[in-house]
Amino acid sequence: MDTFAEIRPYNDDEIRPVLDKLIANTEFLDGVASFYAPRLSHFFPGFTQNAARRKLEKQLKDVSTVSAMQDVIAQYMDKIIEDTTTSLTHSGMENLKEGRAYLFMCNHRDITMDPAIVSYMLYQAGYETLQIAIGDNLLKKPFVSDLMRLNKSFIVKRSLKGRELLQALTLLSQYIHRCIQNRNNVWIAQREGRAKDGIDKTDPALLKMLAISQRKLPLSESLADLHIIPVAMSYEYDACDVLKAEELWELESTGSFTKTEKSDIQSIVTGMIGFKGDVHVAFGTELELSSDKPEKIAAEVDRQILQNYKLRDINFLALERLRQNGMISLHQLSKEIDGIEIKKRSRKLFEKRLKSIDPKLHKQLLFSYANPVLGRYSG
Repeated sequence: MDTFAEIRPYNDDEIRPVLDKLIANTEFLDGVASFYAPRLSHFFPGFTQNAARRKLEKQLKDVSTVSAMQDVIAQYMDKIIEDTTTSLTHSGMENLKEGRAYLFMCNHRDITMDPAIVSYMLYQAGYETLQIAIGDNLLKKPFVSDLMRLNKSFIVKRSLKGRELLQALTLLSQYIHRCIQNRNNVWIAQREGRAKDGIDKTDPALLKMLAISQRKLPLSESLADLHIIPVAMSYEYDACDVLKAEELWELESTGSFTKTEKSDIQSIVTGMIGFKGDVHVAFGTELELSSDKPEKIAAEVDRQILQNYKLRDINFLALERLRQNGMISLHQLSKEIDGIEIKKRSRKLFEKRLKSIDPKLHKQLLFSYANPVLGRYSG
């Protein structure tokens, strides 16, 4: 019996049938066409869908295993990185021990690009790619679910309640432990949902969930089996910064934000094709667990992510503007940042970017870039 069939990624024998189904899906083909030729697909959807189908048939004709699928995805990542970044770097990979699988607990800024980039960096370095935890709220369309599970994603069922939710979380915990035991690396966000305000905080409930299938063990012992490494993803420019600012502004102004069916899809596409500038992935060190209190363990994850997050000129420029506008007092920050030098080009680009954005969104946008500095240097 396949205990994890409903949530696990697709196996080798399932890859080909799912690919054939996807290639025949017009909604999926439209998305691919929009990615490669956004303007042309708007005016000639039928033509671009046919072109997308032919291209995919050619690219995927020999793909029938998970490994082969990862090779194809790496080619798509090559294009995204070439088109949307100025550099992609990493640090801390020397902390990884050969032959050991890890649970990479990552801050969450972009729905698909965070795990995709971490997995890509591991792939390029010759490590096993990741199995990726993804919420079922993103899988409302069947073709999206197929696409994610083709890319080694497993499903986190968040929409359930009561006893069903407890059973689902227990199954999820069992699955993650099995992945690590079988030497499959796993990616999971440090909290549910993206940090739209730029504040990276680990949810202690996540840590309790990871251990829920091993309740007889102390929390620290169960989590130690997962070899947790905090990962700090940092983008010079958040491709979704305006979308996030709009949501935060609406929440502050009206007390609520209404998601449409297209909200997540828009964020996914914008995150993929939007400009990111310099991108850095910082791998921390495996957690040394001496406490069974989830809040203390979460604080250590937060400490590593804040310390390893790569700060750039735009973060300090956002902080500077907030100080000028009287939104941050000087005594809130340590004196370490007083000597930070900002390049003239960065300042010019910052001013140009800010002028292109609706002034009502400036506060939310500036804080999203300044908060990583505040998190590290608040006195």
